[in-house]
Amino acid sequence: MGKKHKSAETQMDIGIAGSDRRKIAQGLSALLADSYTLYLMTHNFHWNVTGPQFNSLHAMFMTQYTEQWTALDQIAERIRALGFPAPGTYREFVALASIQEVEGVPKANDMVRHLIGAHEATARTARSLFATVNAANDQPTADLLTQRLEVHEKTAWMLRSLLEE
Repeated sequence: MGKKHKSAETQMDIGIAGSDRRKIAQGLSALLADSYTLYLMTHNFHWNVTGPQFNSLHAMFMTQYTEQWTALDQIAERIRALGFPAPGTYREFVALASIQEVEGVPKANDMVRHLIGAHEATARTARSLFATVNAANDQPTADLLTQRLEVHEKTAWMLRSLLEE
């Protein structure tokens, strides 16, 4: 009982220095915040979309927010595996996110435009971590980032296609 326990951070030896793990966890926390903001935006638009594209957008947004929900867990669990707590409050997400919340209920095509911007912003956040992750030889995080980039870039492309005449 009188014995002091070292923190998980100092006990951990997975081949990545603590300072590198901290930088990666901070970057992943920003990615988690962007991803959560995107998730919430997509779910909000699913609930509130109207107009001639209702059926297709309602279904598309559900597919997208369901995929995002799963990704949130993957990102948060990677932060935990690196030895740090994952952010989990709206206050933390707002402070960390590069995506601004959308006020009110936009028209359907404006929803699509907002989602394109949010997917692109999330992709930029993921991409910005690669230099740190590669320098630290952190393949699991690199793999996660690659998977997230593929989803966000493909989804942004599909959404942009909806706006073409």
